[in-house]
Order: sequence, then structure tokens, then C-alpha cells
Amino acid sequence: MAAGYALNLDRMRVFGIDCGTEVTGFGVVDSDDDGGVARLIPKALGAIRLVKSKTLPERLDQVFCELGAELERWRPDTVAIEEVFYSVNPKSALKLGQVRGVALLAAARQSIPVAEYAPLKIKSSVVGYGMASKEQVQFMVARLLSLDVLPQPADAADALAIAICHIHTAQTLAAQTRQVLPSQVKTSPVTTLRIKGQLALRVTR
Repeated sequence: MAAGYALNLDRMRVFGIDCGTEVTGFGVVDSDDDGGVARLIPKALGAIRLVKSKTLPERLDQVFCELGAELERWRPDTVAIEEVFYSVNPKSALKLGQVRGVALLAAARQSIPVAEYAPLKIKSSVVGYGMASKEQVQFMVARLLSLDVLPQPADAADALAIAICHIHTAQTLAAQTRQVLPSQVKTSPVTTLRIKGQLALRVTR
């Protein structure tokens, strides 16, 4: 890093969503820059369990209303969600896509930026292995967030993993920005780089 520069990864709250046709998990993680090292602070986790006896429109409405209430409660800077992935069952993929669309709409209605990540990217970021099992994801999420017990249910743990993936991506972008800082710039003793507001846009392009 060039002399006279300090990197500041703003405090950031990320709301992770793991969409499912039966259970949609969510998790909230804060990132707080402490001496140049971002600490991960778990704030909440939960699951929206869909009632099978309800019609599809009613279940989608349940997801929209409950996610909307949680987003309003936690007021995240960014929503992180898993990208659409290929499924051998077209019908299941279609239903999952509908739930995912409702989650995206809930974020859009509150003007919250959305970052999307592939499943392999999420597992690689959290576990270090793109084909990790749900149990491995749960274990690493508990370790990274300094939890005494494994986060339950697994859908909520996956949502926390998605949020952690976004924060790790923020750290990577911050490090890349630091590396390209000009070495000869006349400015105040400390120039603060703030990337929080632009992060989601860079991720989703």
C-alpha cells in the first residue's frame, strides 16, 4: 500500500437468502472493519416454512410478506442470493425460480441492492471446496461466525454462507482496489476508500 493511504471497508450488513420450495432460509451478517481486518458478526438467522396445503400463489405471498418484514426489520445494505442453477427436474427448477423471483422482488421493493452468486462460488468462499456438503457448510459457517453450535436449519446456514460469501467478495475487491492505488497522489494524510455503495453493482454485472 502506498504511504498516506488507509483502506476502510465500511461496516456492512448483508442479508443472505437461500430460496427453497419448502423452506427458504435467511441470515444476517455484519462486517465491521477492525484495524483493517473485517470481523464477521452474526445478527440473525431463520427459516420461512411454506405450508404445503396452500396454493402456489398463497405460498409465494407468504415468502414475499415474511421476507419483506425481515428486510424491514434488519435494514441490510445488500441482499445476497444464490444464482439460478441447472436442475435435472424442470418442474422443481421452475418452482424454485418462482420463489427466487419473489425474493428478488422483496428486495427491489425496498430499494436494496442485490448480489448474486453461483453455488460453487459460495461453497468455495466459505469452505474452500465447491462441492462441499451441507454439513461441511454448516461447520464452517459456525466456525467463521464463532458460533457455539451449528446453525439450524441447514437452509438458514446456507443463507449465512451466502452472506459471508458476499463479505469475502467485498474484502477481495477492497484488496484489489488497494493494489491499484496510484503511488504518487497529493491528498490528505489519509484517503479513505469507500466501496460499500458500489459493491453490489460490480458483483451483478
